[in-house]
This record gives sequence, structure tokens and C-alpha cells, in this order.
Amino acid sequence: MGEKINSYFQIDQLHTTVKREILAGFTTFISMAYILFVNPSVLGASGMDKGAVFTATALASALGCFLMGVLAKYPIATAPALGINAFFAYSVCIGMKIPWQTALAGVFVASLIFIVITIFKLREMIINAIPADLKYAISSGIGLFIAFIGLHDGGLIVANKSTVVGLGSLEVATTWLTIFGLVLTAILMVRRVPGGIFIGMAATAILGLITGLIKAPTQWVSAAPSLKPTFMVGVQHIGDINTVQLWVVVLTFLLVTFFDTAGTLVGLAQQAGFMKDNKMPRVGKALMSDSTAMLAGSVLGTSPVGAYVESSAGIAVGGRSGLTAVTTGVLFILGLFFSPLLAVVTNQVTAPALIIVGVLMAQSMKHVLWEKMEVAIPAFLILIGMPLTYSVSDGIALGFITYPITMIAAKRGKEVHPIMYGLFFVFIFFMYILNKG
Repeated sequence: MGEKINSYFQIDQLHTTVKREILAGFTTFISMAYILFVNPSVLGASGMDKGAVFTATALASALGCFLMGVLAKYPIATAPALGINAFFAYSVCIGMKIPWQTALAGVFVASLIFIVITIFKLREMIINAIPADLKYAISSGIGLFIAFIGLHDGGLIVANKSTVVGLGSLEVATTWLTIFGLVLTAILMVRRVPGGIFIGMAATAILGLITGLIKAPTQWVSAAPSLKPTFMVGVQHIGDINTVQLWVVVLTFLLVTFFDTAGTLVGLAQQAGFMKDNKMPRVGKALMSDSTAMLAGSVLGTSPVGAYVESSAGIAVGGRSGLTAVTTGVLFILGLFFSPLLAVVTNQVTAPALIIVGVLMAQSMKHVLWEKMEVAIPAFLILIGMPLTYSVSDGIALGFITYPITMIAAKRGKEVHPIMYGLFFVFIFFMYILNKG
């Protein structure tokens, strides 16, 4: 059995071990397990049953991880994407007063279109057409984005009316958990201790339990909530997609998920060293994996599923094969029954890992040709846009709209791929409909 696993996932060729891959999968899961609780909370605001969303989130995430690991053989995990779930609940359902059943039908229709354009390799063509400099910027931008998330979740950076953001209060006890975890993880990483990120997270959780800053679970196991309130509801309400407004909603689901996932896949592939000649091997299978997971998620009852930036935590620990993603998928299934235990993994536990991973991903900046302003400007807008707009796709939009303009200004317009010119207009339309929403 061990030999078959080794052979299928090419463990030896990737210079890794089964033990390291499993640890990486566990680290990725711990880093993104919060989605099991955050997604039901966000979608619950639209009126959806939180218990059913919890189960749908776990199952859709697990399916995507299995497909990504077995089919595409990448150490990349999937789950319902943050941001688009808030758009689903607050913009579509609450803002536009569209019933969640209809919104879920919109996700289902968008996922069908997603699969069609994946089959015809349109997504693959677009990813391959993105210039190398912008791909490096996307990878680094995601690093800055998740580091910002970590700093905010850990209480080190907070909202400030006078300066937009500012340093958090050091009088908040839980913030010191983040500081402890960050310092310990930094020391472990500098000393090149294997599994340093995971050890840092475990130590932070233990300290939180000892000091009482993290509440110990009252029980270990609980039954998975029923899927009945949301299962197949989106399919049953396809007929509700009958107005221009609703088709704009479908298009928004499609565009945001498209570029969120494309940007995340490229960034993670850069981090893991998979990119070859500015192309991502097996990208078609990776895209089909997340498309299928998105379709399944809409049937089960959750917002669009996509590749997760937190996969970078597992990659940083050494995950290089599909076994990492499969391990994460198994843990999502187990998470259905161990939900009380997951409550121990608070924001302060995951924050240091996200900050350190941000450091690792930001290293891609060195490959951008900063001396060429026609490349530096759009690359910088991607870098700074992701954390400041709190969106991977919005950051990409800023850079992709600027790139053809600066290249034409540098009299290098002929070097721009026709697809990039097409994306210039797509993103202008994308920004327009997003603001209209």
C-alpha cells in the first residue's frame, strides 16, 4: 500500500515523504478549519440553516480536496471562498432582497458555465497568457493579503477611524497569544526546524488552553447536522433566474470565483516551484477539480468553492504532492464529527502561521522586473491592491486594467497577449457591475 501511494503521488520524485505530506495536509486543514464556522455564520445571515451549511461546507471542501489531490496531484485545498460568501449573503440576499434559494440557483448556474469554459480550456488559456511578472506579483500579493488577514485576526492590526488601520491594543490578553506564536514560529523557521509552522500553532493552542484564553471543549464528538434544509434547493429554483439583475448576479459569481481561484492557483504553484516556462503543469485538471467542487457545493447548499490561499501553510511545511490535499480532505470529513474540538483553533492560533506564510510568498517579488515601469506599476497595484481591497480578484483587476495601458505607453503594445487586451475590457465591466451591486 505504501509503495502504491509513493508511486501514484510521486513522493520520491518530489523529494518529500509520506509523513511530511500528511503533516502538511494537517497544517493546511488547521489553517483553514475556521471556514467550517465562518461560512455558516456568513450565509446564515441570508436565512440559510447554519447546521446544513456547516455540513455542506465540510463535504464540498472535502470533495474539492480529493479531486485536487487525486486528479490534479497538487497540494492545494479547496473550500467555499471568503468574500464571495459575503457577497452572496449581504449584497445579493440582504441588499438586493433576493431569496437565498434563488441566490443558490445562481451559484449552480455559474458553476455549470464554469465547467463548460474549463472543458473548452478557456480558463487554461487565460492563465497561460498572464505575463510572468504579473504571476509573481499575484503570488506575492496573496502573501501580503494573507499576512494582513493574520495580523488582523491576531489583533495586531485593527480598524482605526483616524488612520484607517492602526496597531492593536497590547492590553488585550489574546493578542499576546498571537505575539507568542509569531515569535516562536519565527525562531523555529530561522532555525529551519521541520514543521516549524505547525509546531508554533500547536504550542500557541496549548498555551491558550493552559492560560484559559482558549476555552477547552466540553465534548469531543457530535453528530453532523442534517443537509435537508439546503440540499438540491439551488437546482429546484433554476427557474427563478429570469431577470437581468439575476443574470448579473450569476456573472459576478462566475467572474469573482474565476479570478480568485486562478490567482490563488498561480500563486501557490509559484510558491511550491511547480511553474515551468511560465506555465502550470496539469492546470486543466486543477481547474476541473475546483469547478466540480463548486457545482457539488451549490447542490449541497453553499456559496462558490475555490482554491484556498491557506494551502500555502501546508506547502511551507513541505507539502508537494496530492497526498497533502487528500489528507486535508479526510480531515474535513472527520471535522464533521469533531466540531467541538475545532473550536480550540482560534484566530490567534492560525494568525502567526498566516503571517509567516506571507513572508514566504512575498519572496516572489524579487523576480519582478522593477526597473521596467511598464511592468512595475501594474505589478505594484496587484501587490498593494489585494490586501487593501481585501480581495484577490480586485487586486488582479487593478493590475490587469493598468498593464495594457503602461505597455502601450512604453511602445510595447505588440508584446501584450490578445487575451490580456480582452481581460482589460472584462475587468472594467467586472468593476462596473461589482460597484452597481
